[in-house]
Amino acid sequence: MNCSTFPSLLLALVQLRLCSPTTQNFSAQNTDQSYTTIQRVKRGWVWEPLFVTEEETSTMPMYVGQLKSDLDKEDGSLQYILTGEGADSIFFINEHGKIYVRQKLDREKKSFYILRAQVINRKTRLPIEPDSEFIIKVRDINDHEPQFLDGPYVATVPEMSPEGTSVTQVTATDGDDSSYGNNARLLYSLVQGQPYFSVEPKTGVIRMASQMDRETKDQYLVVIQAKDMVGQAGAFSATATVTINLSDVNDNPPKFQQRLYYMNVSEEAPVGTTVGRLLAEDSDIGKNAAMNYFIEGDSSDVFGIITDRETQEGIILLKKRVDYESKRKHSVRVKAVNRYIDDRFLKEGPFEDVTIVQISVVDADESPVFTLESYVMEIAEGAVSGSLVGIVSARDLDNDDSPVRYSIVQGMHLKRLFSINEHNGTIITTEPLDREKTSWHNITVTATETRNPEKISEANVYIQVLDVNDHAPEFPKYYETFVCENAVPGQLIQSISAVDKDDSEESHQFYFSLAQEATNNSHFTVKDNQDNTAGIFTAVSGFSRQEQFYFFLPILILDNGSPPLTSTNTLTVTVCDCDTEVNTLYCRYGAFLYSIGLSTEALVAVLACLLILLVFFLAIIGIRQQRKKTLFPEKVEEFRENIVRYDDEGGGEEDTEAFDISALRTRTVLRTHKPRKKVTTEIHSLYRQSLQVGPDSAIFRQFISEKLEEANTDPSAPPYDSLQTYAFEGTGSLAGSLSSLGSNMSDVDQNYDYLLGWGPHFKQLAGMYASQRSTRD
Repeated sequence: MNCSTFPSLLLALVQLRLCSPTTQNFSAQNTDQSYTTIQRVKRGWVWEPLFVTEEETSTMPMYVGQLKSDLDKEDGSLQYILTGEGADSIFFINEHGKIYVRQKLDREKKSFYILRAQVINRKTRLPIEPDSEFIIKVRDINDHEPQFLDGPYVATVPEMSPEGTSVTQVTATDGDDSSYGNNARLLYSLVQGQPYFSVEPKTGVIRMASQMDRETKDQYLVVIQAKDMVGQAGAFSATATVTINLSDVNDNPPKFQQRLYYMNVSEEAPVGTTVGRLLAEDSDIGKNAAMNYFIEGDSSDVFGIITDRETQEGIILLKKRVDYESKRKHSVRVKAVNRYIDDRFLKEGPFEDVTIVQISVVDADESPVFTLESYVMEIAEGAVSGSLVGIVSARDLDNDDSPVRYSIVQGMHLKRLFSINEHNGTIITTEPLDREKTSWHNITVTATETRNPEKISEANVYIQVLDVNDHAPEFPKYYETFVCENAVPGQLIQSISAVDKDDSEESHQFYFSLAQEATNNSHFTVKDNQDNTAGIFTAVSGFSRQEQFYFFLPILILDNGSPPLTSTNTLTVTVCDCDTEVNTLYCRYGAFLYSIGLSTEALVAVLACLLILLVFFLAIIGIRQQRKKTLFPEKVEEFRENIVRYDDEGGGEEDTEAFDISALRTRTVLRTHKPRKKVTTEIHSLYRQSLQVGPDSAIFRQFISEKLEEANTDPSAPPYDSLQTYAFEGTGSLAGSLSSLGSNMSDVDQNYDYLLGWGPHFKQLAGMYASQRSTRD
């Protein structure tokens, strides 16, 4: 069978081809060349897709295409049958094999239908060819408008961005078929936003069309339009709004609003006082408007400036006290500089500005001012009372004619040494000064305005007491000098030196010699070493302790002061029973015996007598202490601890906390105490219950059993019911013994009515036992 091709249909429909079984491949295209389909080759018919335009409006069924078999002789013997999606409901086929669509189709709901075609003999109802599958595709029409799904848009771009800078991109979507025709091909255009912005027609990218300054306008509203069908006539369109904000860059320097500012500061203002504030305005915002302030020139020593981080103001501070009388105006040059600078805009000029601040010093009533901050004065020691020490001077800078009163404000001891004339500041002594006691005196002098006593100033006065040679030299210590009986002439027995309390302009120089009265009749000589020391030498030999035990040698010491002073110091030389080597300890011992007039043997005898007397005295004390001991120490202890005073009502035999029972025990039976279970709370609780249930209650029986078992198993303490012997309990008690161990009667036979007569202290006890007896009766 040969293949035949039908001419293409109107309305851009692709008709099908019906061929006999073959091994050839067929392909077909619609008339507008927009689709290429791959045919299906099988044993039977080979079909190309059929197309139908969506939403065609007609009251009659629309023709889609025709099926025709080569075996059809058009005599009405064959019948075409259509099955599959939408068969009979949407599509139907007539006896000539023509396919029609009954209703409107929407491609966006279903874009194609799969159907099967078969040719049968009308009489035999048997197929004359195998059935075959084919597709009917719904061809798109432009029935959807573009949509901006992400709008409205907000974008930010730095100010002064160059032309062509990308700002953002907008994207619209179209529900039509983008693979067929121009129905879904969009074209973007700018409706609002010229001449500052532009948009790329195909991509929707918005770009800067010119440089813009945020300080002029910081927000722009741009409207973008999207049209389908590439903007052709009859196309649908949609718009989107894009809000574009300009972000700040540092393109503006700080600017002072004034070239000259005026401020005031009091001369009494302390260091750190805020003088004033000034602001250099910057059109930028955020960190781009942050700035630092500086003070230029010599004024930076007196004034400083810091930046307020919150307001970006410059705060001028006082770094040094100002004085109205010295300088009444200060011209301060202040510079403001941006903290963060963008290098791109440096060509526009420096990002700084300068202004002048004129600061006037306000006069204030100040305290008097001394001519010097501190004074140093001198006076010779020993000067008579009333001697001039020096003069201090202060004046009131506000009014030179204002009188000032002076006074000394230090301790009373300084006021006793010095006084000051309150009118002219003359300081004099009130008594002679001794440099050796105090070489410097520090006093504080005040100056007070007589017209305003609150204005007071102070100055320190340091007074140095100059030395006068008023102290003679002397030995620095007491010398112990010994000489042996067999000493030879010229033997050195002692080296001496001297000290002087006075100061010397040069180094001290001392001269040593024997006093005049000892020069002609002396057993010793003095040799001056010319270095402030001297040596004592023997002049004779053959010293004898029996003849002379001590020698008193007068030494004359002369200083080099002006005038020079001398002193006579006595050196005691002790004769010692020794060879050429002196034993100092032995010599001291011999000197001591000599001074008290005893020999060595006599001293030993005296010490022996003292030792015998001490032993005898200690023996007498020991005997007396032994006699004071008693024969019965345990009884004495019991007498001491037997009396116990009770100020409250006892809790009965089970009350173990009312007193210390150890006081009633003898020492022979005391044992290590074993802690017992504290039962005070249990007793109180049981007593409250006893008032309700009585003594026959199981609670009482359980408690008594537990306590009895505890007493039997505790070897460290006596049981509660135990016979104790109290030798000093006393007699004559009307109550008698409270113990029940010696009674022949049981608890049942006991009559407790006598408890009622014991007074209010036993009222509760009487109530308990009386109630028990009445219950038993």
